[in-house]
Parts: sequence; C-alpha cells; structure tokens
Amino acid sequence: MTDDFYDELAPLYHLIYPDWNESIRLQGDKLSQLIEAEWPGGGAHRKVLDVSCGIGTQTLGLAALGHVVTASDLSANEIERARHEAKLRGLDIAFSVCDMREAHTHHGSGFDIVMSCDNSMPHLQTDSDLLTALRQMTACLRPGGGCVVSVRDYEKEERGSNIVKHYGARVENGQRHVLFQVWDFDDGGTGEHYDLGFFFVTEDLATHAVSTRVMRSRYYAISTTRLCELMHEAGLKDVRRIDGAFFQPVLVGTRP
Repeated sequence: MTDDFYDELAPLYHLIYPDWNESIRLQGDKLSQLIEAEWPGGGAHRKVLDVSCGIGTQTLGLAALGHVVTASDLSANEIERARHEAKLRGLDIAFSVCDMREAHTHHGSGFDIVMSCDNSMPHLQTDSDLLTALRQMTACLRPGGGCVVSVRDYEKEERGSNIVKHYGARVENGQRHVLFQVWDFDDGGTGEHYDLGFFFVTEDLATHAVSTRVMRSRYYAISTTRLCELMHEAGLKDVRRIDGAFFQPVLVGTRP
C-alpha cells in the first residue's frame, strides 16, 4: 500500500507545501544546523544517507549545502522525480529504490548520518518492522555516526474517525488544488493504527471543471517515547527527543 500511495502522489507531492522550494531550503538549513549541534566538527560535508527521501525535500536541501548525500525510497516514482529535481538544480545525489528495512544490505556502512524524516517510519506497522529498520540504519553508520528521525507527535493528535486535516489551496498552471486528509483510527477510533485518505480536489480555473483524486495509506501512531525505546534497542546510545529544531519532533541517537 505504501509504495502505491507514494507512486501516485509523486507528481503532486510538492503541492503539500505552500512553497516547496523554500521548504527545501529551510529544511536543509534546519537539519544541517541540528546535525552540527549534535555531532560537532563535521561541517557541511558530511556523508549522509536518507532512507526515505521521497521526492527529495530534505535530500536536495542538504546536498545544496555541500553534504555528500545518498538517498533511497520505497517508491520508484518518487525516486524518478527526485532524480529529475536534483538534475534541475545541478546536484549530484546517488538515488536508488530501497525498503528502509534493507538499508544496510543495500547501502553498506560508513555514513556519518542516517536519517528518515517527515513521518516516514510510522508507515511500518509493527514494532518488529520498526526495529528491523532501525537496526539496518544503525549498521549503516560509522562508529560515532548519528541517526536522525522526525515524526508526528502522535501523543498530541486527536483519536477518532472522520478527522480532517486541511492543507489549504494551491494554484499552479491554471489549476486550483484543494488538499486535505481524512483519518480513521482502528477500534472505533481509539486504536494505535489509522487509515488515511489524501484528497486532491482540482479545479480548472478556465473551465471550472472539477476532478478529485484520493490516495490511501495506513500509519502506526507510535509515540516518540516508544520509538526512542526501539532506537535504543537497535543499538543506538544517547537517544533523546529534540523539540523546536525542526517542524516535527526529532529523535536522535549515536552509534557507539
């Protein structure tokens, strides 16, 4: 379900942001500053692995600052678009298709930083799958290297059904797109997993014709406390949550 969701979302993904190019710049800056603060001395030329790069929002921003970035994602369509976006910007990034649960098998070791941002990890539905991914990510790091994960703060999210999350309206190429998500939690709205519908309502501004697309996926509303426990179990040390450094809570840990 996850790769189908992102394969279909790939050409529209930038519409999630009011200004995608500015988000690329800002998120790259914020992550680079966080990395330097947590693991000082590496400067802006770290060897970074992004195991859930999507269309490249964080990857492009970090590469533009001089970091040597390798990036992968489960979605072949998102990787294709990310390659295109990197080429447009003159950035040299090694992209490939890979499930994060096979990150070390696919990428090998020796990275200064391994990361998964923007709530990608909760697509994995069990603690066992999350632990597998985190162990693979840890194995990708050199000793002393850092793991960076950003996720929604699910302890602050409403539980229930028919929960609507508005993203607003975007105008592009003569079309207006209205974006929103609808969440439905399991077990009558009290469960730890939820199904998500991501709706794109598109109006042709010349003809006023309207079409609607919906992509569907599923998430595990895991708490940051539990995810930190899994990071520690995966072999990382000094694991903790950082607030205010990025647009989501960031969890960090270091390979001994």
